[in-house]
Amino acid sequence: MRTGRVQGCGAERTLPAPRPLRLALPGLPAGAGVQRREHPPSHPPLPRPQPAAPPGCPGPELAEYEKLSDQVKISEEALRADGFGENPSYRCLVAEVLPAPGEPQGPSVVGYGLYYFTYSTWKGRNVYLEDIYVTPEYRGQGIGSKIIQKVAQVALDQGCSQFRLAVLDWNHRAVALYKALGAQDLTETEGWHAFRFEGEAMRKLAGK
Repeated sequence: MRTGRVQGCGAERTLPAPRPLRLALPGLPAGAGVQRREHPPSHPPLPRPQPAAPPGCPGPELAEYEKLSDQVKISEEALRADGFGENPSYRCLVAEVLPAPGEPQGPSVVGYGLYYFTYSTWKGRNVYLEDIYVTPEYRGQGIGSKIIQKVAQVALDQGCSQFRLAVLDWNHRAVALYKALGAQDLTETEGWHAFRFEGEAMRKLAGK
């Protein structure tokens, strides 16, 4: 069996070779939206909707990919508490590799999309995709596109009028993908710039 390796949160895991994938949506009732289908070897595996437990700590891998590792300040415990506590701040979709029949290990997480709901006084309820990430071994198989499509389905099911996300200017591949899927570049079309307050600037602003 061909394997790949991916760094998790402080632990190294062995991933099986590509097999049928599924998308996991925590919070759905057991068995909701389950679709299992074997793919012939000549076709890439695709994610499928499936409920599952929360993923591990994905932030460091994404931050390293985006060349922003120094900005990761949150712990895995805080991430889990914020997303899977009584009042979750975000929701998560997980792409997993399903084990072959008879293999002892469970599914392996190979990608995820982390999103939450926002509001526009012009357009109403929105979904914001904060993170989307696919491990290097499984890129180029359409997993990222499937995650984005699933978030769009969630947005429509929840009565949202818009689905928003941001991308770094050097990530030309992602920019091309989002445009190909029909997204508008608001910096180009409307001139929007994103701003944030944090740390000392936020404390000074709040008078604390």
